[in-house]
Amino acid sequence: MHRNRKAKIVATVGPASSDAATLKAMFRAGADVFRLNFSHGTHQDHKERLDILRGLEQTLGRPVGVLLDLQGPKLRIGTFANGSIKLEAGGSFRLDLNAGKPGDQERIALPHPEIFAALDTGTRLLLDDGRIELQVDSFSPEHADTTVVTGGVLSDRKGVNVPGVVVPMSALTEKDRRDLDFGLTLGVDWIALSFVQRAEDIHEIKEIVKGRAGIVAKLEKPAAIAQLDAIVEAADAVMVARGDLGVELPAEQVPAIQKRIVRVCRRLGKPVIVATQMLESMVLAPVPTRAEASDVATAIYDGADAVMLSAESASGKYPLEAVRMMNSIIMQTESDPYYSESIKAGQAPARAEIADAIGLALRNVADLLDVAATVAFTSSGHSALRMARERPQAPIIGMTPKLATARGLALVWGVHAVLIHDVASVSEMTEFACATAAREGLAKPGQAIAIAAGMPFGTSGTTNLLRIAQLGTNENAAFH
Repeated sequence: MHRNRKAKIVATVGPASSDAATLKAMFRAGADVFRLNFSHGTHQDHKERLDILRGLEQTLGRPVGVLLDLQGPKLRIGTFANGSIKLEAGGSFRLDLNAGKPGDQERIALPHPEIFAALDTGTRLLLDDGRIELQVDSFSPEHADTTVVTGGVLSDRKGVNVPGVVVPMSALTEKDRRDLDFGLTLGVDWIALSFVQRAEDIHEIKEIVKGRAGIVAKLEKPAAIAQLDAIVEAADAVMVARGDLGVELPAEQVPAIQKRIVRVCRRLGKPVIVATQMLESMVLAPVPTRAEASDVATAIYDGADAVMLSAESASGKYPLEAVRMMNSIIMQTESDPYYSESIKAGQAPARAEIADAIGLALRNVADLLDVAATVAFTSSGHSALRMARERPQAPIIGMTPKLATARGLALVWGVHAVLIHDVASVSEMTEFACATAAREGLAKPGQAIAIAAGMPFGTSGTTNLLRIAQLGTNENAAFH
């Protein structure tokens, strides 16, 4: 049950897609990884959904990836005595720490002392997803006096963004830590960390996770873009979270930043997800706008590993149709002759490391011999990741004895993960790779496959062998 495409689909699970029948249909329609958004729902809700997904995995005999998305430190104002006020441009407005006092036309509580600690005169504050803008005139550790730059109606508990400022706070709240602990007990495959500002945020969560799941850095703050390379190096994968990024930055800058993030991730060989509002109109309509279809296609042309559905699949009227549409857009885009040219044009030089050298050699051999499939024997997933970095034309079979690795590879460009038993020799590996390629419908007798593996078997990070095998014959060659 392999996909006839390279890029993957991440689908958010929610009220519109919580039952077993819908989730099964979404997987069959093309969803590769399912996102559990811990900004909404209870622990019991998420456990029930994950149990369905693990049962689905058993029924279909295919690894299913699960991504836990932590809420992160969402900064919000307090409540108003009358529920809302209207701010006029040019007026004055105060923010303070007095959470016990309801807000009025003059002030509102902002119960986040870390924000006041990071302010400077002239700092911009964006409220309600950027609809209201304030500029700081003066401040203290307990309050900030501001001028209203862009006015409007402001109601209870709206979000606050501080663009261009590194707020001195952990990306993990107490709620996140509880959610993280719960998710790890459930056995999720990926954990998305919201509002990453620096590489240290990734190091902090990795100390807790200790390799039990991959860490996805959600890039949604300008401060993160300033440390882009360091953050991508530290993370296991990256999400371009264009919602908050589009609030804190001018909208016209987001496309270029998206391309920059994808380019860095491809250079470093880290999976990258493009997310937020990709098919937004399908929350209410059965078809997307032409602009949304182009948006998805642009991410595919750039070589993104995955594109993501949020409200479209979680709470929209057409979750299954949204998955089908995204699958169709990806397949149509990848069938365009220009797609291969675009992928090659965006390919960064390999690093002078053995694993990258093997991946580069495998891509060149695969293209030269027009092999039917490439195969990565991998325990940790490292071999498959380095192979995927090179974006070979042939599909990648990620063969692994570890179920957790197979599930994690569901996110990676071009990789069809297959769970296998441990192999003891190169000949056994070759035979098993040929049999698997044939069984999965990716190669026929007489066709060649290219195999990468590490010697000795079962040792992570030892990719050092490249083998060419032909199905149905005993002729093969190995280089190591």
